[in-house]
Amino acid sequence: MTHHSVVVVGAGPTGMVAASLLGRHGIECLVLDRWEDIFPQPRAVHLDDEVHRILGDLGVAEAFTEISRPGRGLRLVDPAMDTIAEFERDPDSRPHGFPPANMFDQPELERILRSAMTRDPHVQFRGGVEITDVATMKDHVQVVVRDVATGERSAVTADVVLGCDGANSAVRAALGTTMRTLAPEQRWLVVDASSPVDPGLWDGVHQLCDPHRAGTFMRIGDTRYRWEFELLDDETVDDFPDLGALAPLLDPWLRRAPRTDLELVRVTEYTFRAQLADRWRDRRVFLLGDAAHLTPPFIGQGMGAGLRDAYNLTWKVAGVLGGSLPEAALDSYEQERVPHARAMIRQAVAVGWAMNGGGERVAGLRRHVFPVVTRVPGLSSVVTDSATPRLHPSMFVRRGSMSPRRLEGTLCPNAPTERGVRFDAVAPYRFTVVTTVVPEPAQRQEIARRGAEVLLVSPGSDHGRWLRRGRVSAALVRPDRTVMATARSLSALHTLVPPSPSPLPPNTIGRADEN
Repeated sequence: MTHHSVVVVGAGPTGMVAASLLGRHGIECLVLDRWEDIFPQPRAVHLDDEVHRILGDLGVAEAFTEISRPGRGLRLVDPAMDTIAEFERDPDSRPHGFPPANMFDQPELERILRSAMTRDPHVQFRGGVEITDVATMKDHVQVVVRDVATGERSAVTADVVLGCDGANSAVRAALGTTMRTLAPEQRWLVVDASSPVDPGLWDGVHQLCDPHRAGTFMRIGDTRYRWEFELLDDETVDDFPDLGALAPLLDPWLRRAPRTDLELVRVTEYTFRAQLADRWRDRRVFLLGDAAHLTPPFIGQGMGAGLRDAYNLTWKVAGVLGGSLPEAALDSYEQERVPHARAMIRQAVAVGWAMNGGGERVAGLRRHVFPVVTRVPGLSSVVTDSATPRLHPSMFVRRGSMSPRRLEGTLCPNAPTERGVRFDAVAPYRFTVVTTVVPEPAQRQEIARRGAEVLLVSPGSDHGRWLRRGRVSAALVRPDRTVMATARSLSALHTLVPPSPSPLPPNTIGRADEN
């Protein structure tokens, strides 16, 4: 029986990102999955700029940029394909250094993540196994696995187990955790297709606002497209076996390109669920990604939520295992992430209803209200804003003022610094004090003793203006770029700096792309 610092169950995007982040902290981990290779079918198609930053910390942001396409915005259309309203993103607004919306093909992203994970000497991958039990012992966690090919059972032990094994999570079942439903399920038909002929459609997400059958269209890549249609009660995916059967759904979108030029990649039925696990943790076993929450796709945050989980938890695990943080640090994961995930699920449900719900009466109201929204200064940009809710208070999110401008629990901008690089490249995986006040020698020495970095910024810089908007002169930023605490004087902040996670091994630190 082998022992590992961390066992990651599930090698989807959440599991691979978690393992790679742990490896960057020098934490040895084993990744277990039923499949030897990545899942070849497209699923998620969107990541925002906040999540793009996570890929940057893994050193794969540039590779992701090469296989992704910036999302232009959102257009609402009626059954006649006439535009109700259009919300276009500002292409120059990049507070986190990346496009606020990014369209991609999930298998291509998974290949990038798999390559990054398997290159890390601290990460071991084992495919072809199923998890049959997870049990917490006195001083370790035991994971029982079954070899898919031979049926042979074996066990491994770990200090920490991360359950990243999806909606049908075996880890969640072993913990006895249940999923709570926050909104009714919806059945949708998902059509992925490719075509060498450009259909000539506006290069953003189209939402069909039809009370009889809602739909969505989006361009994924140069030749890849996706349609999603709400299924009627008496319909199943079997009713749409080929392009001929799909004609009534697709033809309204293909006025400039013949349907015969399309090649179907996949036609499947998805059940959109809004669910949240009632417990995300049992001692040193944690749930991440779809094992912990399921979000309807109307705001494109399903996969991103799992990567946020990994980013939030891994530096805390590294700190606890390395001895720089107390065991209580692990409590903050559920405290911070559950309210955030719940808020995102409810936002997705609300956006879905606003675009599709309410029947004929609301559909008529929608045709009058949304065009007005596009003409109200500042209100239109709210629709395309990629910023997510601030994290809930914890030992790593100190409760500040009740001002809506407060920075605690929000992300520090990934703006250029006076050093000539973006913020994420300054102090990867460490705490950072961002301030417009020159530290006294004793303050700087104390911050350095705790393994943190001081980033002195000018009042007129991007970060200086960010601090001023928050009405503070200093902010303590965590390894996951979240603001832990702020103050109007550095003397009120520098002693709050926790010890940074375990030292990083040489030659394995991946710095964010300095773009």
